Amino acid sequence: MAEVIDYSSPGPFTSLDGIDSRALEPVADDPVGICLPVHSLVIQPTDAQALNLPAHRFDENQIRPADSLVRRLLALDPAPLTTAREPHRRLVGTCRHFAVLSCALLRYRDVAARVRSGFATYFQPGQGLDHWITEYWDESDARWIRIDSEILGQTVVASPHDLRPGEFLTGGEAWEAYRRGEIDASGFGVHGTQNWGPAEIRGNAVKDLAALNKVETLPWDEWGRMTDAYAGRTGADYDALLDELAGVCATDDPAAVRALYDSEDLRVPEDLIR
Repeated sequence: MAEVIDYSSPGPFTSLDGIDSRALEPVADDPVGICLPVHSLVIQPTDAQALNLPAHRFDENQIRPADSLVRRLLALDPAPLTTAREPHRRLVGTCRHFAVLSCALLRYRDVAARVRSGFATYFQPGQGLDHWITEYWDESDARWIRIDSEILGQTVVASPHDLRPGEFLTGGEAWEAYRRGEIDASGFGVHGTQNWGPAEIRGNAVKDLAALNKVETLPWDEWGRMTDAYAGRTGADYDALLDELAGVCATDDPAAVRALYDSEDLRVPEDLIR
């Protein structure tokens, strides 16, 4: 791997500097062991509804940096992060929060890791649901291994610790498949909403490029021309830019990934990096 982007070091949202070492010392050394406890650190807002939590707890899903997420976790329960939390002591967050915490812990153990934004095909037959996962570099196999910490230990998919091709499509992979006519974009979107179709694929493609540049935004963050794209106000030129984006992400050349991210339409603005 080129050193243009060092995936083993933290980015603005994955630093764990200043976290009490007692919370981090028991973290495992192997990638799956590192990620395994994360499934019991976060709870989806829909699942948290039954817990009668104070209303302010649901604002936790707006937290971007991993160190802030961990501090909130430790305020709820000071036990090491390897200790499973009762549901009411978990962070209220989305799939993005599972992925970011996993990525932060992997990087804390000097494992090259990154978050991916895209679509899971294993939750609902025939659909690609908006989803975020983590992947880490396996030196022995010389490949990125995709892992879904949210469902580790569950039977949603056969190998959540090593997702098979097609089980998760990054935004760029979904965009290329859509442009080739291989998928029906109307089946790709956000569960429980009316947000389905090519616009959702466009959005996740841009968010995935940001994540490849170690800027793991919130799922609903918008910048550049994304708002217009979601509203159907962009045209062929923007789709051509996304064609280029998807191709660059597919080749996985760090220098090209970094260079494309510097585009005004694609770079995350500073006000979202906090």
